[in-house]
Amino acid sequence: MPESRPPEVSTVPPGTAGPDRGREATGRRRRLPFGPGLIIAASFIGPGTITTSIVTGASYGFTLAWAVVFSVLATIVLQEMTGRLGLATRLSLGEALRVVFESTAARAVMVVLVVAAIGVGGASYAGGDTTGTALALTTVTGLDVRVVVVGILLLIGALLWTGSYKAIEVVLTAMVVILGLIFLVTAIVVRPPIGEMLRGMFVPTVPAGALLTTIALIGTTVVPYNLFLQSSLVQEKWGRDVDPDLAMRRSRTDTVVSISVGGLITLVVMATAFGAMFLRGMTAETGQDLTRALEPLLGPAAPWVFAVGLFAAGFTSAVAGPLGAAYAISGTIGRSTDLRSTPARIIWISVLVVGGVIALTGFNPVQIIVVAQAANGLLLPVVAIFLMIVMNSSRLMGRYRNGPVANVLGALICLVVTGLAAYQLTDLFGFWG
Repeated sequence: MPESRPPEVSTVPPGTAGPDRGREATGRRRRLPFGPGLIIAASFIGPGTITTSIVTGASYGFTLAWAVVFSVLATIVLQEMTGRLGLATRLSLGEALRVVFESTAARAVMVVLVVAAIGVGGASYAGGDTTGTALALTTVTGLDVRVVVVGILLLIGALLWTGSYKAIEVVLTAMVVILGLIFLVTAIVVRPPIGEMLRGMFVPTVPAGALLTTIALIGTTVVPYNLFLQSSLVQEKWGRDVDPDLAMRRSRTDTVVSISVGGLITLVVMATAFGAMFLRGMTAETGQDLTRALEPLLGPAAPWVFAVGLFAAGFTSAVAGPLGAAYAISGTIGRSTDLRSTPARIIWISVLVVGGVIALTGFNPVQIIVVAQAANGLLLPVVAIFLMIVMNSSRLMGRYRNGPVANVLGALICLVVTGLAAYQLTDLFGFWG
């Protein structure tokens, strides 16, 4: 491996059995082959995704469902690559960036992009996620929103302070299950037409005025910090497996199934709004509008159903933001990615505190979010292209490098995310008038 690898990264190659390695691997094999992928799914299904899906379903029916299908496929391809990178090299994506970009200038640019997009932006979005989570509870309980915000921040802080991958996995997986069941039941009650749903999923069309909505649907699923998360989480879950090929298969299965579940939840939310609002000529500007639309069908349970679903979505994103920032920034600046390490704790605490201040004060960090969006627009294609380079490196990946199919899919995704980034940036700075 390259000599410039950060000293804290394990140098034990895949397949090497150390003391107690066999026993630990055996214990891991008894678990279901899911975890990192579910955390990734939990992170992209936040209040923003829920609201975007509701507004889309209410405004355009199911005609933009194909954008969700595409974004799920793109996410699976990219997340599978970064998971393979983590298991094959024992490097997080941030650490791998430092290995490949050896010049000081290139590293400095990458650090600025990662900190702006994932650190500063993550703190801004964490405020929105925390607020959305709190509002879900205050709506039905009547508690003061500030009290709920503080309680949520303490819960997230306690969970991350444990530094336990297993605890984080269990909590976020439970939230995904709750979220999925809540909206699946509501979609079944609403009963949108299956034929129109299938057509929307597989026949790409963009109604007039829906281009930005299409980009938003893709942008809420293909998230840069999730690529950093995956490369670290797979090492936590399967990094000690004796058989590297088994670890790779488990990681791939986890990614495909879990991200598909996340995409299915997004589609189910859209289908609910489609059946409850679009077909009845109702429109939506916020997620709460769906609650009113569901009241004739669910009665007094409607506010509780929506509140539980929104709480699960908000809590998972509010946890994943600081978690992703800790892994991404720590690795990129050459520090330990262990969640119990001081650098990682400083990063996630900072993100959580800033997000909490935003949530408690009601401050609308428009300029910060604009900078974060611009950085995200630049970071995603840069990281996607980097992944393609490193995944074809025999020096780093060995026999786990990309094959022809992965390269074709990856190249297509790079072209699409680069085009979307260009459009986002030009729109962000007003070039479209």
